[in-house]
Amino acid sequence: MADESIEALIREGYQARFEHRPADAAALFTRAVELCRAAGQALLLARALTGLGQIERDLGNTATAAGHYEEAIAIQRTASSPLTLAHTVRHLGDIRRHRGELKVADACYEESLAIYRKQSETPPLDLANAIRGYALLKAAAGNDGDSVMLWQEAGALYESLGIEAGVAESKAQLAQLSAQRGQSSVPHP
Repeated sequence: MADESIEALIREGYQARFEHRPADAAALFTRAVELCRAAGQALLLARALTGLGQIERDLGNTATAAGHYEEAIAIQRTASSPLTLAHTVRHLGDIRRHRGELKVADACYEESLAIYRKQSETPPLDLANAIRGYALLKAAAGNDGDSVMLWQEAGALYESLGIEAGVAESKAQLAQLSAQRGQSSVPHP
């Protein structure tokens, strides 16, 4: 099958996900994965695996989702698209954090942020979202000091982008951390 047909399946998979049709999206991504494997299309396979991983995560199948993301990451490491790699690694970090696998998640966030910070073309929202996940992880691990610094940075990025939900969450998290630490105030972004 031609690359264009595989790309069409991937686009249709994302459209189905956007339209809240997870069964259709899963079927489309699964078919794209099969075709990519048969055709030896590694980079398209990584895209299809990422889409399938997103659907599995949406459905609460986090172990399966993590496996798809890990395979996609292995492929992306051989490519020259650091921002795509950083994005996928960050999502794996989110999955691992939700599963309570804090050490593995920590390594994912560290890698993702290192890549994002080295790339001048990193979208600020992607950076903010990675910092947000890492801040949640640090708080879950009991490292409130690092969490505060990360929330301040994420909040400032969200504010610069006009993302009110991100600003509000940052302020709420900082207030919660302040209350937990028994401090009278934690600076807000």
